[in-house]
Amino acid sequence: MLVDDETERAAMVEQELQAQGYTVVCRLTTTAALRHHVERVQPDIVIIDMDSPDRDTLEHMSVVNQQNPRPIVFFADKDDNPDNIRAAIKAGVSAYIVDGLKPNRVKPILDVAIARFEAFQSLRSELLQTRTELDDRKVIEKAKGMLMKHQGCDEEQAFRTLRKLAMDRSQKLVDVARSVIKVLEVL
Repeated sequence: MLVDDETERAAMVEQELQAQGYTVVCRLTTTAALRHHVERVQPDIVIIDMDSPDRDTLEHMSVVNQQNPRPIVFFADKDDNPDNIRAAIKAGVSAYIVDGLKPNRVKPILDVAIARFEAFQSLRSELLQTRTELDDRKVIEKAKGMLMKHQGCDEEQAFRTLRKLAMDRSQKLVDVARSVIKVLEVL
């Protein structure tokens, strides 16, 4: 997907992308409906070529990054303002290139942007998994504590009770722990 508010420049960029083996599946002149177009077209990468990112463009990129993440490459014409660069990266830009688009740099830039995006998505996924595991662990620990208090047993016995309930019900340990917490909170 190519976003460029200058028709001539957009045609040149599209031609260079095609020469490098890419297909432009959608060409936009504004980022106003970026989220909608990304959802509809499902591009592999979003390329934005503008003078510099304005507040609305940053917001639209951020929404895409949250709801339908894609590698985003932003080509800025002579905008080396560190605040703009930081804001663009925070909004989800995988590569922020200053001084416009140079035809011979297209493929390497896109390759780096895709690799950076994939690495970031992998880290994001690992972080989410770790948070989920930690939250599950807290629920299990709380259920064990409540069982220990309610049944007057030690930690090992409370864990065995949870594990047996999970096996008997063919449920995950954390789901059984949640059920135990609900029941014991009522008592």
